[in-house]
Amino acid sequence: MTESLAASAAVPRPISDALRNVVLFIPKFVAFLAILVIGWLVARLLLKVVDTVLERIGFDRWVERGGIKAALARSRYDASDIVAKLVYYAVLLFTLQLAFGVWGPNPVSALIGGIVAWLPRAFVAVIIVVVASAIAGAVRDLITGALGGLSYGRALANVASWFIIAIGVIAALNQIGVATTVTTPILVAVLATIAGILIVGVGGGLVRPMQNRLERWLDRVSAESATISEHARAYSAGQRAAAERYAAERPAGEPVAGEPHPAEPARAGARPAYRPGTSTPGGPTPPTPGTSRAGGPAPGPGGLGREPGTGDDATRSGPATNPRARDDRAP
Repeated sequence: MTESLAASAAVPRPISDALRNVVLFIPKFVAFLAILVIGWLVARLLLKVVDTVLERIGFDRWVERGGIKAALARSRYDASDIVAKLVYYAVLLFTLQLAFGVWGPNPVSALIGGIVAWLPRAFVAVIIVVVASAIAGAVRDLITGALGGLSYGRALANVASWFIIAIGVIAALNQIGVATTVTTPILVAVLATIAGILIVGVGGGLVRPMQNRLERWLDRVSAESATISEHARAYSAGQRAAAERYAAERPAGEPVAGEPHPAEPARAGARPAYRPGTSTPGGPTPPTPGTSRAGGPAPGPGGLGREPGTGDDATRSGPATNPRARDDRAP
């Protein structure tokens, strides 16, 4: 008993503290590695699942309709791949936060915690940009369709689209807290510039020039609108004329293409359809093969198709009309 106490007293305190720290470190390290491995496996699984689900529901087509197709034209990832990658790295960040939390409070855990807290704001900013792009594309298509016949229709549509996208980008930057000291003054300066131009123009003598220019613009718009209306009326008149000409050239009773032939109604007293070997009611009986119509023998090859008394001159002429016959009978 005294020997064991003496041996334990012989071990220095620093060594015993180091051994105790090693014994406490090993379980934490094992837990750290286990959290990392499990989190990485979950992140890989979610990457494949999210990519497959987005491909199945047609997420790429939705994004392309929203106007993001040009931005992703030179990228090797499509929209579904990008979203899947974002989910993958978000899960990894949560995994790292949990793993480093095993060691207690430390600078790495604080940094990762700040990034994780910033992710929802970034997600909202991405949604703002996507929605702004979709609205800009819809407005551009609407203005182009409504004013496509005018000379300035396309330019006006592009300006409206760019303005909406710029507002969306500024709102997204303010959401994530990036360059707020720059974007907010720029937006205020643009709006103030527009307001100043209007105020100075109205109060500084630009009313008359702007009125003249506005009148010229209105005259031009009215002239182009009249031209568009005339073209529309001419097109409608051409369509009606083509339809009337087709209806006039179509024979009476001919059904229109694509319509079934109407059944002819039965008329009172109408004769039934003729069939070979039968006679129509009230009509002559068809001749029997081998007999003529008058009941005599059928004509021979020389009189094929001829009725009695309609042969050639020698057959048709009698003794009074044939001189050669009279000479042969003379004594």
